[in-house]
Order: sequence, then C-alpha cells, then structure tokens
Amino acid sequence: MSSANSSTERVQQALQDLGLAYQVQQLPQSTRTAQAAAEAVGCRLGQIVKSLLFEDLAAHQPILILTSGENQVDEELVSAALGQQIQLASPDFVRNKTGFAIGGVAPVGLREDIPTYIDQDLLSFPAVWAAAGSPRAVFQIYPQELIKATGGKVIQVC
Repeated sequence: MSSANSSTERVQQALQDLGLAYQVQQLPQSTRTAQAAAEAVGCRLGQIVKSLLFEDLAAHQPILILTSGENQVDEELVSAALGQQIQLASPDFVRNKTGFAIGGVAPVGLREDIPTYIDQDLLSFPAVWAAAGSPRAVFQIYPQELIKATGGKVIQVC
C-alpha cells in the first residue's frame, strides 16, 4: 500500500485485526463517487459499497448504511424498518463519528462502534468494493465477510 495516510492505514489495520487478508489499494484516480470507483476498479456500479452515514433524529446517534452503488437509500423505508426517523448526516457529523471524510468512509476502522445495515442487493455479487479511508483508496471483499466484519444486519434499503 503506497502513499498511505493514517485513515487508509487504520482501515488496513482493521482488516488485519478482523483476520481478513484484503489489501487496501491506492489508486491514481478518484473513487469518491460510486461511478468513479466502479470505473477505477473495472467493476459494475452495483458492486461498489456506498458507506452512507445517517443520523437518528431522536437520539442524534449515527447509523451506517452500506448500499449498492446503483441504489438510493429510501429514508422512509429504512426509518420504518428500524423504527427510527433517520436523515443523511452532515459532513461534520460524518467526520466526527467515523473519522473519515465523505467520499472515503470505510465500513471498517470507524472511530466508534456504529450500528450498521447492509443493502441486501450487495449479496447478489461474488465480490464488492468498499472505500478505504480516502477518496482514492478501496478494498475488495466478499459480501458475507463484509457482514461478519461490520456486524451489519442485512435489510432492504430501496
């Protein structure tokens, strides 16, 4: 992993701590958006894991939703499923709670434990790609291992 920064190193360490042999890959081009990430790694848009942080409006607590790059999270559907009213979090809230900036939020190596929910559509792919702490870093992972690594609960998000 060349040109690493502390955020990508934290993701790599989290993967190792979880016993996962995946390697963070630093890319020359941006992976900030799902479309850019899919083009950068040469995969289908749906194989990109978008790590989106939401805020529980009543408790002001974070909720991480890992969704397929081709999907948009339906906040009303997810709010009903969780029994909590949620909204997309502000950039400051995202950085404060995850330790990552938008465009590089990884599903592992978070600053704090955050309840995580995984889009059921990600399970239809043999492998998926997730952000790794910066807008130019990603790692590939099997969906079942993503579930184990995050402790996430699989739900319908759209």
